[in-house]
Amino acid sequence: MTPTHLPGRTAIPSLPGQTRTPPSPTALDSFNSAPPDELRRALLTCLRSPRWAVRIAEHRPYPDADALLAASDEAAYDLSPRELSEALAEEALPVLPRDTYSAAHTALGAAYAAYEARFGHGFVVCLDRLPHTEHLDHVLAGIRSRLANDPEEERVLAAEELRRLAKGRLLARLT
Repeated sequence: MTPTHLPGRTAIPSLPGQTRTPPSPTALDSFNSAPPDELRRALLTCLRSPRWAVRIAEHRPYPDADALLAASDEAAYDLSPRELSEALAEEALPVLPRDTYSAAHTALGAAYAAYEARFGHGFVVCLDRLPHTEHLDHVLAGIRSRLANDPEEERVLAAEELRRLAKGRLLARLT
Protein backbone atom coordinates (compact mmCIF):
# COMPACT_ATOMS: atom_id res chain seq x y z
CA MET A 1 0.00 0.00 0.00
CA THR A 2 1.26 3.45 -0.81
CA PRO A 3 0.13 6.50 1.13
CA THR A 4 -1.92 9.11 -0.69
CA HIS A 5 -0.77 12.63 0.23
CA LEU A 6 -3.15 15.56 -0.05
CA PRO A 7 -2.09 19.09 0.92
CA GLY A 8 -3.14 19.85 4.50
CA ARG A 9 -4.42 16.28 5.13
CA THR A 10 -3.16 13.17 6.84
CA ALA A 11 -1.66 10.46 4.65
CA ILE A 12 -4.13 7.66 4.01
CA PRO A 13 -2.84 4.35 2.63
CA SER A 14 -4.42 3.38 -0.67
CA LEU A 15 -6.16 0.03 -0.80
CA PRO A 16 -4.76 -2.78 -2.93
CA GLY A 17 -6.83 -3.85 -5.92
CA GLN A 18 -9.40 -6.63 -5.54
CA THR A 19 -8.10 -10.02 -6.62
CA ARG A 20 -11.19 -12.17 -6.55
CA THR A 21 -12.63 -13.37 -9.83
CA PRO A 22 -16.09 -11.96 -10.46
CA PRO A 23 -18.77 -14.54 -11.13
CA SER A 24 -20.00 -14.97 -14.63
CA PRO A 25 -23.46 -13.52 -15.25
CA THR A 26 -24.71 -16.96 -16.26
CA ALA A 27 -23.57 -18.50 -12.95
CA LEU A 28 -25.47 -15.89 -10.95
CA ASP A 29 -28.49 -16.30 -13.25
CA SER A 30 -28.37 -20.08 -12.67
CA PHE A 31 -28.09 -19.51 -8.93
CA ASN A 32 -31.06 -17.13 -8.96
CA SER A 33 -33.22 -19.48 -11.06
CA ALA A 34 -32.31 -22.84 -9.50
CA PRO A 35 -35.19 -24.84 -7.98
CA PRO A 36 -35.41 -23.97 -4.25
CA ASP A 37 -34.86 -27.53 -2.93
CA GLU A 38 -31.88 -28.09 -5.23
CA LEU A 39 -30.37 -24.75 -4.24
CA ARG A 40 -30.84 -25.36 -0.50
CA ARG A 41 -29.01 -28.70 -0.82
CA ALA A 42 -26.17 -26.98 -2.68
CA LEU A 43 -26.03 -24.17 -0.13
CA LEU A 44 -25.62 -26.69 2.69
CA THR A 45 -22.22 -27.54 1.19
CA CYS A 46 -21.22 -23.90 1.84
CA LEU A 47 -22.47 -23.67 5.43
CA ARG A 48 -24.16 -26.58 7.16
CA SER A 49 -27.07 -24.61 8.56
CA PRO A 50 -30.55 -25.32 7.19
CA ARG A 51 -31.83 -21.92 8.36
CA TRP A 52 -28.97 -20.10 6.62
CA ALA A 53 -29.56 -22.05 3.39
CA VAL A 54 -33.31 -21.31 3.44
CA ARG A 55 -32.73 -17.60 4.02
CA ILE A 56 -30.25 -17.35 1.14
CA ALA A 57 -32.56 -19.27 -1.20
CA GLU A 58 -35.69 -17.31 -0.23
CA HIS A 59 -34.14 -13.88 -0.76
CA ARG A 60 -33.35 -14.42 -4.43
CA PRO A 61 -32.83 -12.97 -6.96
CA TYR A 62 -29.52 -11.30 -6.17
CA PRO A 63 -28.47 -8.52 -8.54
CA ASP A 64 -24.76 -9.30 -8.13
CA ALA A 65 -22.27 -11.37 -6.16
CA ASP A 66 -21.71 -8.63 -3.58
CA ALA A 67 -25.42 -8.66 -2.71
CA LEU A 68 -25.33 -12.45 -2.35
CA LEU A 69 -22.25 -12.30 -0.11
CA ALA A 70 -23.83 -9.57 2.03
CA ALA A 71 -26.96 -11.72 2.40
CA SER A 72 -24.74 -14.65 3.39
CA ASP A 73 -23.14 -12.58 6.15
CA GLU A 74 -26.48 -11.30 7.40
CA ALA A 75 -28.01 -14.78 7.51
CA ALA A 76 -24.94 -16.15 9.31
CA TYR A 77 -25.00 -13.36 11.90
CA ASP A 78 -28.63 -14.26 12.66
CA LEU A 79 -27.89 -17.89 13.59
CA SER A 80 -28.88 -18.76 17.12
CA PRO A 81 -26.22 -20.21 19.45
CA ARG A 82 -27.73 -23.67 18.91
CA GLU A 83 -27.71 -23.28 15.10
CA LEU A 84 -24.13 -22.04 15.22
CA SER A 85 -23.12 -25.04 17.35
CA GLU A 86 -24.77 -27.40 14.86
CA ALA A 87 -22.99 -25.74 11.91
CA LEU A 88 -19.66 -25.91 13.75
CA ALA A 89 -20.20 -29.59 14.55
CA GLU A 90 -20.70 -30.37 10.85
CA GLU A 91 -17.54 -28.60 9.68
CA ALA A 92 -14.74 -30.84 8.43
CA LEU A 93 -11.19 -30.34 9.58
CA PRO A 94 -8.85 -28.69 7.06
CA VAL A 95 -7.12 -31.23 4.83
CA LEU A 96 -3.35 -31.36 5.14
CA PRO A 97 -1.10 -31.72 2.09
CA ARG A 98 -0.33 -35.37 1.27
CA ASP A 99 3.37 -34.98 1.93
CA THR A 100 2.88 -33.80 5.52
CA TYR A 101 5.02 -35.89 7.82
CA SER A 102 3.43 -38.11 10.49
CA ALA A 103 4.71 -36.06 13.45
CA ALA A 104 2.72 -33.10 12.10
CA HIS A 105 -0.41 -35.25 11.98
CA THR A 106 0.21 -36.27 15.59
CA ALA A 107 0.75 -32.65 16.67
CA LEU A 108 -2.34 -31.53 14.81
CA GLY A 109 -4.45 -34.35 16.27
CA ALA A 110 -3.37 -33.38 19.79
CA ALA A 111 -4.07 -29.69 19.11
CA TYR A 112 -7.55 -30.46 17.72
CA ALA A 113 -8.34 -32.63 20.75
CA ALA A 114 -7.24 -29.89 23.17
CA TYR A 115 -9.27 -27.29 21.29
CA GLU A 116 -12.41 -29.43 21.17
CA ALA A 117 -12.09 -30.33 24.86
CA ARG A 118 -11.79 -26.63 25.79
CA PHE A 119 -14.53 -25.21 23.56
CA GLY A 120 -16.89 -28.12 22.86
CA HIS A 121 -16.66 -27.85 19.05
CA GLY A 122 -14.10 -28.43 16.35
CA PHE A 123 -11.56 -25.85 15.25
CA VAL A 124 -12.66 -23.86 12.21
CA VAL A 125 -10.39 -21.70 10.11
CA CYS A 126 -10.67 -20.30 6.60
CA LEU A 127 -7.56 -21.07 4.54
CA ASP A 128 -8.90 -19.78 1.20
CA ARG A 129 -6.10 -17.39 0.32
CA LEU A 130 -3.18 -19.43 1.62
CA PRO A 131 -1.03 -21.78 -0.44
CA HIS A 132 -1.36 -25.45 0.60
CA THR A 133 2.24 -25.39 1.79
CA GLU A 134 1.25 -22.92 4.55
CA HIS A 135 -1.92 -24.67 5.75
CA LEU A 136 -0.29 -26.78 8.46
CA ASP A 137 1.62 -23.90 10.00
CA HIS A 138 -1.41 -21.61 9.87
CA VAL A 139 -3.72 -24.20 11.46
CA LEU A 140 -1.28 -25.09 14.24
CA ALA A 141 -0.53 -21.43 14.99
CA GLY A 142 -4.25 -20.64 14.94
CA ILE A 143 -5.15 -23.41 17.35
CA ARG A 144 -2.32 -22.51 19.71
CA SER A 145 -3.24 -18.83 19.81
CA ARG A 146 -6.99 -19.39 20.03
CA LEU A 147 -6.68 -21.92 22.89
CA ALA A 148 -5.92 -18.90 25.10
CA ASN A 149 -9.32 -17.33 24.33
CA ASP A 150 -12.23 -17.46 26.71
CA PRO A 151 -15.14 -19.57 25.37
CA GLU A 152 -17.35 -16.61 24.37
CA GLU A 153 -14.53 -14.84 22.55
CA GLU A 154 -13.68 -18.06 20.73
CA ARG A 155 -17.32 -18.62 19.77
CA VAL A 156 -17.32 -15.20 18.09
CA LEU A 157 -14.06 -15.99 16.24
CA ALA A 158 -15.31 -19.42 15.15
CA ALA A 159 -18.55 -17.86 13.87
CA GLU A 160 -16.51 -15.33 11.87
CA GLU A 161 -14.41 -18.12 10.37
CA LEU A 162 -17.63 -19.95 9.39
CA ARG A 163 -18.89 -16.79 7.68
CA ARG A 164 -15.60 -16.48 5.78
CA LEU A 165 -15.77 -20.14 4.74
CA ALA A 166 -19.38 -19.77 3.56
CA LYS A 167 -18.57 -16.68 1.50
CA GLY A 168 -15.56 -18.35 -0.10
CA ARG A 169 -17.57 -21.45 -0.92
CA LEU A 170 -20.44 -19.38 -2.37
CA LEU A 171 -18.04 -17.42 -4.51
CA ALA A 172 -16.36 -20.65 -5.68
CA ARG A 173 -19.76 -21.98 -6.77
CA LEU A 174 -20.30 -18.87 -8.88
CA THR A 175 -16.90 -18.64 -10.55
